[in-house]
Amino acid sequence: MTVSLDQLRRCHVAVDLGAARTRVYVKGLGLVVDEPSAAAVNTRTGSLIAVGALAEQMTGRTPDYIRVVRPVSGGTVVDIEMAQRMLRQLLGEKLRRQLRRKPRLRAAACTPHDSDPLAQRAAVETMVGLGARRVELVDTLIAAAVGCGLPVEQPTATMIMVCGAATTQIAVLSLGSIVTAVRIPIGGDAIDHAVIQHLRQYHELMLPSQSVRPLQLALSGNGLTPHGPAVTEIHGRDVATGLARSVQVDTEAVRQALHRPLTAVLDGLGKVLRDCPPDLVADLADCGIMMVGGSALLPGLDQMLREATGMPVQIAERPDVCSVLGLGAMLDGKIRPMVLDPLSC
Repeated sequence: MTVSLDQLRRCHVAVDLGAARTRVYVKGLGLVVDEPSAAAVNTRTGSLIAVGALAEQMTGRTPDYIRVVRPVSGGTVVDIEMAQRMLRQLLGEKLRRQLRRKPRLRAAACTPHDSDPLAQRAAVETMVGLGARRVELVDTLIAAAVGCGLPVEQPTATMIMVCGAATTQIAVLSLGSIVTAVRIPIGGDAIDHAVIQHLRQYHELMLPSQSVRPLQLALSGNGLTPHGPAVTEIHGRDVATGLARSVQVDTEAVRQALHRPLTAVLDGLGKVLRDCPPDLVADLADCGIMMVGGSALLPGLDQMLREATGMPVQIAERPDVCSVLGLGAMLDGKIRPMVLDPLSC
């Protein structure tokens, strides 16, 4: 583990600040916050108007003096002050009072794999702004593996793929540590953007940025599999006239557009397998790949990975909250690492 479990058991709150959603786990209460990482600000007064789901609904629908901001990008806090204000509002006054009663409040936070010191410092400063006296940072890959029930503390290989909104992280774990890992700047947002660009280029149609994910709208739930309907009707705005228009879209062409950004994910998966020791790769042939993260629910993505690698691929039971639940399990002391005592001569 990146941090000792004894230190994590002393923490009172765990936070997973994601590019898409923010989740907070409080010791003894469980998961108390699961909201979009968005905040609406009045640019004239600087006051906060809304956070979470309400701010998400305002995106693209606000007047000039209201701006919807996202203080987290790619799993990294890019606006510390706004992230602190957003978290305070999401927690609520009652829960904040409970946390303030702790004499020395400790917090744990997820950080992307191989994050730079500046990104780690931003996460620490965000937690300190909430009143934390000490902040422990845990690699998202390890937290997600614990949250989905993988035996990360055993001397066997486990492979996990964290599919986020901005990045995809892939790792092979053994004995509670990362053997080899890679972080790819491709996530659910890039996949959605590929669909939007395809419809704009070939059909001169602009999709709304909210209400429904354009990817699921375009594929009607059949994802990357070729067994869906050949044609799907899409509603949007005409690029030239600005009027509402519907077009019949060839779903096969949309699937081809999706494969372009996903090629980078397959390349990263191959790199991890090439860098992994042969004994661990042999273990992976049996246990396969565990997919977590909100973008893991992309229909057909698991089948695509299964065909590309020849290994079994599973999606976690609750893939979107695995990271914060893993942190919560560490806070509650549910994880017992394998004890490796030094041998006496």
